[in-house]
This record gives sequence, C-alpha cells and structure tokens, in this order.
Amino acid sequence: MVFNSYTFIIFLTVVLALHYCPFPWRVKKFNLLWASYLFYAAWNPPFVVLLWISTVADWFLGKWLHKAERATARRLLLLGSLTVNLGLLSYFKYGGFLLANFVALTKNLGFDYTPALPSIVLPVGISFYTFQTLSYTLDIYFRKSKPSQSFLDYAMYVTFFPQLVAGPIVRAVDFLPQCLEQRKASGAQFSWGLYMLVLGLFEKIVIADGLLAPVVERLYDAEGVPDFASAWCGTLAFAGQIFCDFAGYSTCAIGVALCLGFVLPLNFRYPYGALGFSDFWTRWHVSLSSWLRDYLYISLGGNRKGSIRTLVNLMLTMLIGGLWHGASWTFVVWGGLHGFYLIMERILKSLFGQMGLWQNIWGQALLRLATFALVCVAWVYFRAHTFDQAFSITSAMFGFTRHTSDLHLDVILMGNALVTISAIVFVHWTLRNTSLEEFFNRISWPLRALILAIMLVAIATLSGEDRAFIYFQF
Repeated sequence: MVFNSYTFIIFLTVVLALHYCPFPWRVKKFNLLWASYLFYAAWNPPFVVLLWISTVADWFLGKWLHKAERATARRLLLLGSLTVNLGLLSYFKYGGFLLANFVALTKNLGFDYTPALPSIVLPVGISFYTFQTLSYTLDIYFRKSKPSQSFLDYAMYVTFFPQLVAGPIVRAVDFLPQCLEQRKASGAQFSWGLYMLVLGLFEKIVIADGLLAPVVERLYDAEGVPDFASAWCGTLAFAGQIFCDFAGYSTCAIGVALCLGFVLPLNFRYPYGALGFSDFWTRWHVSLSSWLRDYLYISLGGNRKGSIRTLVNLMLTMLIGGLWHGASWTFVVWGGLHGFYLIMERILKSLFGQMGLWQNIWGQALLRLATFALVCVAWVYFRAHTFDQAFSITSAMFGFTRHTSDLHLDVILMGNALVTISAIVFVHWTLRNTSLEEFFNRISWPLRALILAIMLVAIATLSGEDRAFIYFQF
C-alpha cells in the first residue's frame, strides 16, 4: 500500500474514524497496531513475520540488557540483538550481493564455481525498521534509556505505519513517551497534517513522477554516450526527483502521524541550500545521518582519537551509509564520494577557515553552488545501473568524453528539468533557515488556500506514470 493510491485514502479514512471514536486509549493503540500490520501486509503478508521476529527479540533482549550488570553478559545480549537484526538484513538485502562477489573472487583465483542463484525477495522497509529496533537496544546498552513497560507500546513503535517502510527513522525515546497518554490532534494540528499530506503527494506525484522522472529515465535507462548538456540536465533532474520523492514520502508520513496526534522528526531541511557537506548531512535524510553519527561514528571514536582517526571514521561511516542504501558497489562509491567530500572540507577548513572567504554573501553563494554541483556528481553513482554508465555520464559532465555522443535529451525535456530544479534550489536557498510551518504561518490564509487548491488540481490532472517511492527499495 502506498500513499499515492486511492486504497490508502480509504485505509486512512477508516483508521482516522476508529482513532477518533470514543474508545479507550488501549483499544485505539490496538487499532493502530493492527492497521500497521495490514498496511505492511498489503505488499507481501509473509514478511510480517520478520517484523514479529525483530519486535519480540529486541523486546526481551532490551529487558535483559537493562537488568544485566556484568559487562560480559551485556555484550553478549547486545551481540544477540545485532545478530538477529543485522542477520536478517544481511540475508535478505545482501545475500545475493555477497554470493555474486564471492563467485567473482573465486573466478579471479582460477576456480570455476557457479552456484544456483538465490531467489531472495527484499522485504519493503527492512533497512528502516532494522535501524529503528537497533536504536532501542543500543540506547538501553549505553544506558541512555530504559526498556518500555508496555509490549503494546513497543510493538506500535516498531510498526507505526506512517513511517514504517521509508522513515523517518524514529528513536524510541521520542516515540514511546507519546504512547503513554491518549493522542488526539487539535484542529490546527489536524489541518496542518492534511496540508502536509497533500504537499508530500504533490512533491511525489507531480514534481518527482510527472516532471522529472521522464527526464531521468531518458538518460539513465537508455544506452549510449550522452553529451555535456544531456548528462547535466538528466542528473540535475535526478537530484530533484530523489529529493521530491523521498522528502515527499517523509512529508506524507509526518502529516499522517500528526493527524493521529503523533509527532515525528523532520527528515529534510532544505538540503540543496547547504553551505558545505557537513551542513548537507544535517539537512539530508536527517534521521539516518543522525543515526549513523550517534551509533556508528561516535562508537568508532568520532573525533576523540586524533585527526587521522577522525578522517578514517568519517570515511568508514559514509561507506557503510552508502552500503545501507543498496547491495551494489555503486552505492558504496556514492558513500565514499561523500566521505571524501567531508574529509576535504575538514582539511580545507583547518587550512583556510580563518580567511573569512565564506562570510560574505557572494562567497556563501559560491559555496552553495559548489556543494550542490558535487552532490549531483555523487548522485550519478546512486542512480547509474553500472560503473560503465556512471563513468560515461560523469565524463560527459566534465567534458572528457572520448567517443562521439549519441544520447541527446529533447530540448523541451531539458528545459522542464532546468526550470523545475531551479525552482527547488531557489526554495531551498530562500527557506534554509526557517521551517515549512513557520513559512506558511507568515502568509495569509487566502494564499495558503490558493496554494492548496493548485496542488490538489495538479495532483488530479498532472500526474505522470505511477511509480513506487524510490526509497522503498532500500
């Protein structure tokens, strides 16, 4: 079940109706739990079992971790949680990838090993709820929080349907306290939640799918050597597509949760207005970047063990972050590029940080443009099917094409892409220091109503081909 479907609108209407019936809070929580299982089972019912395994395992391991006093026992219990969660994730997401690389390695060593190819279906959202349940046991292990006293509350935390399959990745310390008392949205919260749902659907259906996806597919799903303009326009279109697709999902999730009276963390803060790459990662996929920072980067030593170790920790964190996105070396390269960007930024700041070059408006504009351009270069490896394709596109972007270009995008397609991505970047630059809610509160209600009407009409009339959310595959 996806947000951009009529089935979901019917589903949400029933859920909201039950949620605002005069039932006891415990009954309403049961309703939300079973609604979440139904929402997830709409893709592949047997995979609900994986949710149950993660839920039950971490529920008991968290309680035992809290009671354990001996360091050895605590480490073993944490290892149990890591084994269950990362074991399931590794099998379903990386099993085929690991086998393919093992076969390639044996062939390079002179052995002819051709095993039967595994038929493994990737469960939707497994990367998201795995990190979510892991954060629960890790917080208990580091004594940052205590285990939940209610299995119902904990199960609802793991499976809460608005953010179950593509985030934001919610921490137990932020969600579980909201389960203690009955959640009921005020009139202002409910209307803002619906507004965010419409905005998220507009980003996904109209901008990502309708305006940008055709341009992206014309470049990345075709064969040939692109020219300079086509390579840049197709990649800029993908930068806009993946933002509107993923931020659209997060906006829908936050809006639906708010209609139910729950508050989820923001996942995007105008990332294409970032001043540098450390700033970019405080604005892009915030729930994942903060998870990697708190549970991986800091656990590796962070910046506490010298400058060289800090740079190594940055690179390892970004490489693992890249691999989290997909079982392919192209994702690892994407993460490695961002690790390289962060390292170079840190080195340059240490050498030239006191020059004041970036303190004026023109210096900041140049830095934002450079950040966005290099982020787009990295996006090539995120979207490309193969390294050969990625090299071909990046070579064209830098003007190094050795072969005659035979892949040219239509001028109208390129114009649509440039206008759309320019509008997105303009909004990010303009609103980078404010929130969406603050912005809408500053404009008059007739203008808000007009914007809402335009979005609804566009959703109904300008939608493109029906496409799943990109991050469902992660």
